[in-house]
Amino acid sequence: MPSDLPQPAPERLELSKSYEPAAIEAHWAEYWIKEKLFSVPTPAPDDTRPVFTLLLPPPNVTGRLHMGHMLNQAQMDIIMRWHRMLGDVTLWLPGTDHAGIATQMMVERQLATEGKKRSELGREQFIERVWCWKKQYGSAIQEQMRRLGASVDWSREYFTMDENLSRAVREVFVRLHEEGLIYRGKYIVNWCPRCETAISDLEVKHEEILGKLWEIRYPVIGTNEFITVATTRPETMLGDTAVAVNERDERYKHLHGKKVLLPLMNREIPIITDELAQPEFGTGAVKVTPAHDANDFAAGLRHNLPQIEVMDEHARMNHNAGPYAGLGRSTARERVLEDLRAQGFLVGEKDYTLAIGKCDRCGTVVEPRLSTQWFIKIQPVADRAIEVVEKDFIRFTPSNYRQIYLNWMRNIHDWCISRQLWWGHRIPAWHCSCGEIIVARETPTSCPKCGESDLKQDPDVLDTWFSSGLLPFTSLGWPQATRDLEVFYPTSLLITGFDILFFWVARMIMLGCWSMAPPEKPGNDDAELRSAGRAGATVPTRSMLSDEDLRNSVPFREVYIHALVRDAERQKMSKTKGNVLDPIQVIEKYGTDATRFTLAAMSSPGTDIAFNESRTEGYRAFANKIWNAARFMFMNMERQGLCGSDILARLDSSGLRPERTGEGARPHKDNASSSGIAGFQAASLEDRWILSRFNSVAQSVNDSLKAYRFDEAANAIYDFFLGRVLRLVYRTD
Repeated sequence: MPSDLPQPAPERLELSKSYEPAAIEAHWAEYWIKEKLFSVPTPAPDDTRPVFTLLLPPPNVTGRLHMGHMLNQAQMDIIMRWHRMLGDVTLWLPGTDHAGIATQMMVERQLATEGKKRSELGREQFIERVWCWKKQYGSAIQEQMRRLGASVDWSREYFTMDENLSRAVREVFVRLHEEGLIYRGKYIVNWCPRCETAISDLEVKHEEILGKLWEIRYPVIGTNEFITVATTRPETMLGDTAVAVNERDERYKHLHGKKVLLPLMNREIPIITDELAQPEFGTGAVKVTPAHDANDFAAGLRHNLPQIEVMDEHARMNHNAGPYAGLGRSTARERVLEDLRAQGFLVGEKDYTLAIGKCDRCGTVVEPRLSTQWFIKIQPVADRAIEVVEKDFIRFTPSNYRQIYLNWMRNIHDWCISRQLWWGHRIPAWHCSCGEIIVARETPTSCPKCGESDLKQDPDVLDTWFSSGLLPFTSLGWPQATRDLEVFYPTSLLITGFDILFFWVARMIMLGCWSMAPPEKPGNDDAELRSAGRAGATVPTRSMLSDEDLRNSVPFREVYIHALVRDAERQKMSKTKGNVLDPIQVIEKYGTDATRFTLAAMSSPGTDIAFNESRTEGYRAFANKIWNAARFMFMNMERQGLCGSDILARLDSSGLRPERTGEGARPHKDNASSSGIAGFQAASLEDRWILSRFNSVAQSVNDSLKAYRFDEAANAIYDFFLGRVLRLVYRTD
């Protein structure tokens, strides 16, 4: 036991007759925190020890522990304790994410029980209410982690809305804007009518349903003909500004350049030729609604079509919808279909399977909506994030995730980073009545264009994943050049689940590699970068960086993607199915050690875990055997006049300390031999046998942990103890 840690020195080592993990775990978890055993002082400049840093994926402030957290944290805890045994300077950095949408929803629900709405409170009072909610309810998952004995450095715990992290978020935003990589524009976004905000593609989950495909006739002006379009969303036709046909489609060549009369709205719109229309789909003719469909929006830009919005932020029809104004989208669809049928324009209806997008947070059907938002011009940032993985400066385990990551990054779109919320990091941009927008680190006092002092800050906040994507460096003190940043960045490893590979992992790589790279080399024109970004052109990439610069800019060296935890029948756990396991209940029943050992023993890379309590029950019995074996040894030690402090002193003086080598930790070469420990004479064949087996299993465990084979490490320990140690403990002379 390291001599610099507090040493319990009982005169006698006594264990209770029964193994009661709850009492033991609670006691030691509290002791570890009280004594700050896992707090890591920043190493001095002359400290040459290897450094190992791991960032805890920050749970949401709204979070509660689930089995995925349990697996994730069990694996991290194993790795961190192992690296402490290797003698590394080991930092496990904890924190909590403010979870913009989720937290705002929780507080709005709380207000609803009081018969209030956030609009009645106003922005400032609502934010004060959120902070009160966070103080009362926001530490649940940290308290659970403390109870489980997670060996994080609680003295360094952060919250993403802390003042220092908020300043860092603003600094990154301003720098990216100055480089022309953040711009503001009006584009189609995924809009959640329930959350009343834009959400990213990653926050939309797609679900196949059996819907309808309707065929609607549009009269061709100046002829007796009709052109029939097919649509799954007839209510959006109220905002149509064209009908598109394919130039290669012989059926419609005679209609090129003509116009049609939009049914129900009696508005003339052109027939255009565009690749948007595919001859094999439906009738080969499609309606074009630039304000309510991403593909139609692009076609509208190609043909300079008007953008007519017919829905508001609540998915209700607005004044542009004519007689349908004020109706919800579902009611409007029914009314539109009734009127089309009555006027003879609806000529076909058939079943059609389609994928609808739903908000991953609240389950509401997402609406494509034309909206003014802030975006990151992602490609130059993504190029660098691709390069560091291609050069293996960041490695993925299992290795197949490397290609999954690269495929996604090569097809990435500009990132909408603004959210129409009140809780979060406010966008550091101020609007003047003259139309000028000032992006600044500090609140400006006047408009640089007209001198006006009455400036309004942009009402939007940043996407939560923007601020969390900066954590590997902002949590260490950036933009200040802190000693922590010098020592602990890049972090060594990230352990996380596949579900946030694109949400969080990819964004940390992009933002880290861009923000933590050295300043641009001479040759790039900053003005060119800024003007290109504002004009919507492709931003020139930065000058080539050296491999050393790239290697040092990455947020972490390795990414380990762990499996999903499923139920015993390998079904995904969900509240709907009623198969969710509460890890706290499992722990109270079997103990933390048995639960973690179950997860470790089943953690084979690339294979999901079918969690079965029967295995946990078996591992509780295993823990009980260790307990009883220890009791047996202590009783025999007392018979021979030995006490716990004697044994600790003898082991400490023997020099049995792990040494970090390329092959992992092992007894120091000067203090160990095949027969055991220096200063200890292995007088019997049994002693020499068990010590040689101990060295062998220690090496095996080290090799397994280096490869993230938690299952192999756990099974090696299990087999060693049951198959070898117990033979000696219970041997008869």
